[in-house]
Amino acid sequence: MAEYLEERRGNYTGEADAVVLPANSSEVASVVKICADSNIPIVPQGGNTGLCGGAVSKTGQIILNLRRLNRITDVDPINDTMTVEAGCILADIQQAASNIERYFPLSLGAEGSCQIGGNLSTNAGGINVLRYGNAREQVLGLQAVLPDGQIWSDLNELRKNNTGYDLRNLLVGSEGTLGIITAAVLKLYPQPRQVETAFVALKDLDSCLELLTAARIDSGGTLSSFELIPKLGIELAEKHVPGCRNPLSTSSDWHIIMVYSSAANGTDLRLALENTLANALDNEIISDAVISASETQTTQIWKIREGLVEAQQMAGERYTYDVSVKISQVPEFIERAGMLAQSKMTGIRPYAFGHVGDGNIHLSLFQPDDVDGTVFRARLPEFDELIFNLVHEYGGSFSAEHGIGLLKLEEMSSYKDPAGLSVMRAIKQAVDPFNIMNPGKVLP
Repeated sequence: MAEYLEERRGNYTGEADAVVLPANSSEVASVVKICADSNIPIVPQGGNTGLCGGAVSKTGQIILNLRRLNRITDVDPINDTMTVEAGCILADIQQAASNIERYFPLSLGAEGSCQIGGNLSTNAGGINVLRYGNAREQVLGLQAVLPDGQIWSDLNELRKNNTGYDLRNLLVGSEGTLGIITAAVLKLYPQPRQVETAFVALKDLDSCLELLTAARIDSGGTLSSFELIPKLGIELAEKHVPGCRNPLSTSSDWHIIMVYSSAANGTDLRLALENTLANALDNEIISDAVISASETQTTQIWKIREGLVEAQQMAGERYTYDVSVKISQVPEFIERAGMLAQSKMTGIRPYAFGHVGDGNIHLSLFQPDDVDGTVFRARLPEFDELIFNLVHEYGGSFSAEHGIGLLKLEEMSSYKDPAGLSVMRAIKQAVDPFNIMNPGKVLP
C-alpha cells in the first residue's frame, strides 16, 4: 500500500484501512454508497502527485484510487473535444490529442504520472496558463459521484450552457471534498505548427515586465509561456541535474524562457520573436538571448526549467511557497520577500522562479550554511507568517496552483475572507452532511 500512502514530496505518510481500485463510475458509486451507509470516510486519489497532502489518509478511512478509470471514451475533432475517464494520465491525453492534430494545453512537471481527475480537482496550473488558463478553463462537462453514491452526469460538449448553478466549477478545485470526479469533457485546440522558444538574460528583475509587455504585443496573442529563471537556479541545476547547462555564454541574475506558438504555417513567429528580442536589446531590457534552432535545443532550454525543481531537492533544507500576486507586482514582491527573509536569518538564500506571465511565483528559502538543520526547520512557522503576511499585503494568494489539502489549513483560517469560508462550509454541509468526502482537507 506504500505507493498510495506516501505523499510525493515526503511531507506526509498516511495510513488507511483499505485501498479500493474501482474500474468504472458504477463501481465508484457502489463503493461510495457502502461508505455513506456505514459512515466510512473516503479519500479520493489520482496519481498521488499532489504537494499539499490532499490525498493523504489516516486510520479509519479508505483510499479510493481512480487509476483503473483510464479510458478515452470519445474524441470529436470537429467539436474540438475529448471525453476521458478521471484516471487517464495527463501525458496520454496530450498524446491522444496530438494523434488527431489537436492540442491539449495543460502541462506540468508531473504530467507523466498525474491523472486528469486530480488535475481538475485541484484546478492545476502549469506553464501554459498565461495563454490557455488553469485546468478549470479546459473542461466543458463533468461526471462525478456525490457523497450519497448518486452519479451526477453532465458530460455535455457545449460551449454555451446557461442552465442554473455551475456544478462543474463547484467540483473543479474542491479537492474531492464535495464528490469524486469520474469523467470529463475536455477542450482541444489546433495543434501548434510554429513554436519558437527563446532563452533570455534580463538586464535586471524589473525588466521582466517590460519584456512581457513587449512580447504580448509583438506576438499577436501567441505568447504561451513566460518563465522566470534565477541565476542560482541555473547554477544548482548544472551542479545537480545531468544535462542541464546555460545555453548562453554570458551570465545574468535573472533569465526568461519565452515561447511564441501558433497553429498557422509559416515563419512569421520567428521573425516576430527576433524583432521582440532585437528591440529589447536596443532598449537595454535584456543583455543576451538565444532562439532555439531545433527540437533538441528547445528540449535543452526546458530542461533548465525542469531542473530548477529537481535541483532544489538535492541542495539542502528549504522552505517552499506557491504564491501569486498581480503580474505588475512580481518583481517588487520577489525583492521584498528576499530582503525580509535575509533580515530575519543571515545567510538565507532566496530562490524565486515560475510563471511570471500569470503572477505565480514559486519561492524557496534555502538554509544558510552555518545554521543547523534542526534549528532551520524549527523556524518554519515564523517564515510562513512572514511570507504569507507579505502576500496578503499585496492582495495575493497563499496557494496559487497547488491547492490547500492539509498543508494550508491555517492559512485558510488566517487569510481567507470569513464570508467566503462561511459559504464554503454551508455548501460542504449541504452536499456532504456526514463529512465522508476527504474530511479534514481544504476547510479548516
